[in-house]
Amino acid sequence: MKSNNELDRRSFLKASIVAGGALLVGINLPMASRAEDRFGFSAEPDADFSPNAFIKITTNGKVTVVVGQSEMGQGVLTSLPMIVADELEVDWANVGYEQAPANKAFINPVMGMQGTGGSSSVRGLFNPLRKASAQVREMLIGAAAASWGVAADTCKAENGKILHSASNKSVPYGELLAAAAKITPSDNPTLKDAKDFKYIGKAVKRLDTPAKVDGTAVFGIDVKVPGMLYATILRSPVIGGKVKSVDDSAAKATKGVVKVVDLGYGVGVIADSYWNARKGRTALKVTWDDGPMANVSSETIYKSFADAADNKKGLEAKKIGDVAAGKSKAAKTIDAVYWAPFLAHATMEPINFTADVRSDGAEVWGGVQAQMLVQATVAKTAGVPVDKVKVNTTLLGGGFGRRFEMDYVIDATLLSKAAGKPVKVVWTREDDTQNDMYRPATYNKMSAGIDAGGKPVFWHHRVVNDAIMARAGKAFGFTLKDDQLDSSSFEGANELPYNFTNFQCDWVRVDTGVPVGFWRSVGSSHTAFSVECFMDELAAAAGKDPLEFRLSLLEPNSRHAGVLKLAAEKAGWGKKMPAGSGQGIAVAESFGSYVAHVADVTVGADGKVNVDRVVVATDCGQVVNPDTVVAQMEGSVVFGLTAALYGEITIKDGKVVQKNFPDYKMVRMNEMPKVEVFLLPSKENHGGVGEPGTPPIAPAVVNAIFAATGKRVRSLPIRPGDLKKA
Repeated sequence: MKSNNELDRRSFLKASIVAGGALLVGINLPMASRAEDRFGFSAEPDADFSPNAFIKITTNGKVTVVVGQSEMGQGVLTSLPMIVADELEVDWANVGYEQAPANKAFINPVMGMQGTGGSSSVRGLFNPLRKASAQVREMLIGAAAASWGVAADTCKAENGKILHSASNKSVPYGELLAAAAKITPSDNPTLKDAKDFKYIGKAVKRLDTPAKVDGTAVFGIDVKVPGMLYATILRSPVIGGKVKSVDDSAAKATKGVVKVVDLGYGVGVIADSYWNARKGRTALKVTWDDGPMANVSSETIYKSFADAADNKKGLEAKKIGDVAAGKSKAAKTIDAVYWAPFLAHATMEPINFTADVRSDGAEVWGGVQAQMLVQATVAKTAGVPVDKVKVNTTLLGGGFGRRFEMDYVIDATLLSKAAGKPVKVVWTREDDTQNDMYRPATYNKMSAGIDAGGKPVFWHHRVVNDAIMARAGKAFGFTLKDDQLDSSSFEGANELPYNFTNFQCDWVRVDTGVPVGFWRSVGSSHTAFSVECFMDELAAAAGKDPLEFRLSLLEPNSRHAGVLKLAAEKAGWGKKMPAGSGQGIAVAESFGSYVAHVADVTVGADGKVNVDRVVVATDCGQVVNPDTVVAQMEGSVVFGLTAALYGEITIKDGKVVQKNFPDYKMVRMNEMPKVEVFLLPSKENHGGVGEPGTPPIAPAVVNAIFAATGKRVRSLPIRPGDLKKA
């Protein structure tokens, strides 16, 4: 069976001459047919060819890579062009990018849709882009060879030219476009040897940096459309609440307000400026139907999880051996409960979207992670054909899974349709914090035992939380059944690298009514915390060093062991620490990459935790741009550390308590530890880098706190009051 990254014989490269004399080439992926079924696209080929990942070469030799992925800080607008530049043999100075429209041709093979998430861009597109670029290179060589009357294998491509050394002839790519377009590309082009890479594996400056520095970069919040109006929406303070009645007379009388729209789930105010829309919203008088969530609180949710852990039958996620038999051999048993709270995404760019809905179609603008889903959602909401919806993807001021959601897309589409004009919807920070699709809160019931020699004889992990795919799965075309596993809820807990003879992981699903969604590193964001902290508890019970204990349970040459050893070496693991300070270690695999963290932590007498240094070791397979990998690992530490120290969404009477950064804190600059990142050289397949750096930081810090104080932290966020000295 072919992998998603391979092309079958029907998925051939196409080429044509487009306006201005440019050669336009690209690839079509077999995943397109699945997306057509899911999102309603026609199976017929487009009149204007739009490939999955295509290359434009102009007569002056400039190469433009049209990128179907979203740029949200992870560097995809540079890494994908790097792949093309290397295989196509062109000067990096002549390479640029364009953001692709929404179209089935731009499907990410890993995801089966045009979307950016799961750290999948390079993983999904590395091989297809290389093949497409190699095909183009061979077409250009063939065109030059034919014009000179020589064999193609006597020519080579180099720095944007075709060379024939025997005759000392050369011709730039720009002069070969018409002839190259007539050549049928090879099904099996010869790819460059990795040792000949010029860009792949080297640190390359990002192509999108200059525009971000000089202010010309366009994010969703920057979009301006002629005749555009602005809108904001008043939503129910209770999760899932609906509008019962609305008095909008004062709002309509507010200067600049154009229209007030009852959306059912909220009331939209459309005005000639954002601030006038805000003033109109303040003037609204709405009576709400709170619905069933009015009696829900964080306390009732925790209790329901605890009850389910003890009394509800779970679904088996993984089983090895016999846990009951292992328990009978245990000289010592350790039991613990680990708690991870709901978390918001808190993207730095406020949630926003702009839509222009007309009777014959629609055009939309915004930072999104799933263009095809946006296109289908707008079409359904506006009542127009899918192929009449144009999606313009802007830069994203933070995604983390939040911009995979369609709520803000629906907002703008409905209000533009009601106004008959383009409308930009802007959420306040409070709107976003209190109406997010949160990282699921998770209750982890842990039990493990060791024999007299300190060797583990059983491990049982029961994960209790809500199912992300129960809601989000509908967008992907399926419904999660009661007896069906949702791996995104427990991933990282069921596939441990440690050699346990008797192992069991089961999952208990509890519907809390709180909307949950994808959050950076998804399930691993909370399972790494429970697993790696409990591993430290097991090591302590066995009287073993936490690093040596882990290594004793890993295959010696495993990738987990490799990053653990590298991180420990660079961090000076085992060094003498000052009083009140300690080192902690943790490792996790997610999205195909392996990451270990060592944290140096100091705990003050007041219980305040200062993270002084974090050493990161990562094995993410073959690296395209190491500078991007380092940046993503550093950013993951910030993101994960914020969650560990401060992150918590709490519910009271069905309402989200937190509103803005004063009560949903971020790590500040003066709190940032020194972060050192080390890449383990690897020839393995590409792993992700946007998400895998987040899971190990919380357990590394918590384990360091134990080393410093002797106190276990089993509930996040870390609370200084629990660590304060008497």
